[in-house]
Amino acid sequence: MVYYGQTNCEQDTERYLDVVKYVFSSYKKEVPLVVNTMGWVKGEGLLLLIDIIRLLSPSHIVQMDVYDWKAMAPLTPEYVHLTPGLYTKGKKQAKCKQMGMSGAENWKPSEGGGDASAPEYKLLYVHPEFPRAGVAGEARVHSSVLRDMSILGYLGQLQSPDIGAVLPLHGLVPYQVPFNAVALRVIHTDVAPTNIMYAVNASWVGLCRIPDEIRCQTDGPVLLTQTPVCDCLGFGIVRGVEMEKKLYHVVTPVPPESLRLVNCLLLGNIAIPNCVLVGQQGVEGEIPYVTSDYNYSILGSGKLKKKHFKRREYAFECDYA
Repeated sequence: MVYYGQTNCEQDTERYLDVVKYVFSSYKKEVPLVVNTMGWVKGEGLLLLIDIIRLLSPSHIVQMDVYDWKAMAPLTPEYVHLTPGLYTKGKKQAKCKQMGMSGAENWKPSEGGGDASAPEYKLLYVHPEFPRAGVAGEARVHSSVLRDMSILGYLGQLQSPDIGAVLPLHGLVPYQVPFNAVALRVIHTDVAPTNIMYAVNASWVGLCRIPDEIRCQTDGPVLLTQTPVCDCLGFGIVRGVEMEKKLYHVVTPVPPESLRLVNCLLLGNIAIPNCVLVGQQGVEGEIPYVTSDYNYSILGSGKLKKKHFKRREYAFECDYA
């Protein structure tokens, strides 16, 4: 598992392909593999899908059309063979000679224009016969709700098995993680080093393992300058940051034997469901992490232009101002 850190890949399609390659490299081909592709099939999304088909070389493709709208061309082996992807090139259609008769069936490929390298798979084309099948707007709303439910279900592993005894976020015992024990990286945007702890506090993070050993001469924090493509062992919430003792307080259901392998925290653009923060019971006064007094002029509070780095060449920064 790799933590991509965003709900769509439009901002960084290159890293998305790197992630697909990394995950697919561990497939041992001992059992059948089902790949559930995303619903972005327009423009660059379709080109990216063609890249993925070429990369994975599937034996079958199941394509579901929309009832009352022609979404895209059938992904036949010939279509994928000839169409350029986002990062891969399609095979140029062979030059043809007209043999004196009209009609497409009378056009023959010239010598050397064979399709020996064309992909070989079976296309199963499904055309639904009920209205509103595959309406994009409704799918986005449903996916947001399902994502929140998935996160709540994951955090439910921290709760007591007793029905009704739901502990709030501040009632869960966190792990104490020294700053210099894990590397830190914000995936989806650039954050000034002086504001990095504001971004990390009360955030959903991927608990990851990078192959490099964490070496830092100071007490940290250790900041990565590029986003790694690495194993993700689970997820957690940074419930607090203790600057005096240089500790992260992390709440997670990941078992201790797996946590020993974690040496990297990746913060993405995945929000904790509002009910986790707003619905904290038994709090007197202001609710932790919830405020209406916020200054959007703070550096790093808005969207910043994303810089593109070479993906697998990342370095550490130990100095923190």
